[in-house]
Amino acid sequence: MAMLSRVAESLYWMSRYLERAENTARMINANANVMLDLPREIRPSWDSLLTITGSEETFATLYSTPGESQVSRFLITEARNPGSIVSSLRAARENARSIRDILQREGWEHINALYLKAMARIPDSESPKRRFAYLDDIIVSVQTVAGIIAGTMSHDEAYEFVRLGCNLERADMTTRILDARWIDLSPEGKDVTPFENLLWMSVLKSMTAYHMYRRHCQSAVGRNSVVKFLLEDTLFPRSCHFCLRDMLEALAHLPQGGCAREKLAEAIALVQDEESRRRTELHRFIDDLQIKLAEIHDALSGCYFDVEKLSPRQNQSLCSNE
Repeated sequence: MAMLSRVAESLYWMSRYLERAENTARMINANANVMLDLPREIRPSWDSLLTITGSEETFATLYSTPGESQVSRFLITEARNPGSIVSSLRAARENARSIRDILQREGWEHINALYLKAMARIPDSESPKRRFAYLDDIIVSVQTVAGIIAGTMSHDEAYEFVRLGCNLERADMTTRILDARWIDLSPEGKDVTPFENLLWMSVLKSMTAYHMYRRHCQSAVGRNSVVKFLLEDTLFPRSCHFCLRDMLEALAHLPQGGCAREKLAEAIALVQDEESRRRTELHRFIDDLQIKLAEIHDALSGCYFDVEKLSPRQNQSLCSNE
């Protein structure tokens, strides 16, 4: 029984850590690219990436200055940062290793190879000239793993935990990026109007959303339209609404989970409440949404990962593919 809940949790966290590594790589590359297009006085600072990842305190204990090299090293290879790309890939690998009887061989082999390659090429991550290629390779490799899992793993209950982890991590990163960039570009801040569209373009590019935004939105890139797209769009896979809906679909194939479904429904209602968002300062709205995401995680843990709370009927269902 304990083993079964552990398997579900390992699949969930394997997926979250892989997604976290990819998201962090995208974010660093997008930040570096936008700096090439903007005057020095209005460039987004490197320490804004620490705000997005919620790692300011950990960084401050290890480094004195939040410059490009320090922040990049901290977010990419720092072993003492549990949220760094290398730490995330290591955690994904360990979770995958523990469920090799559930995960198909090709999935495990590619996750293992991805981690080993990321470690072997660490010197590339420390060079501004080679960093982009290093991070881009990680992005493509994680997407390859995701494609292998989606294309060759049975879409049974085990696969639904992969979907849950991936989508919750995506929604969380989307809210974090929007929150940090909105504060950077708030009307009360410095005057960045001539370049604001470039900065919001970088937000879209950090989630590979720019082309889909252009396809589906009939307006120029701007703060309100970008926020609306990344929160409410029903077709883009990294929008909050899409991620939450996909999680709801995944739960439909799992036993019980009523508490998690209830929390998901609340989060979806909040995302869709455009009038409420207009009345509320976005930072506060995002805080409320992030609280909902944390409640969804807690509900999933209570439903599926906390052994003492699992009913005999649910145990039997989770056992069905063992």
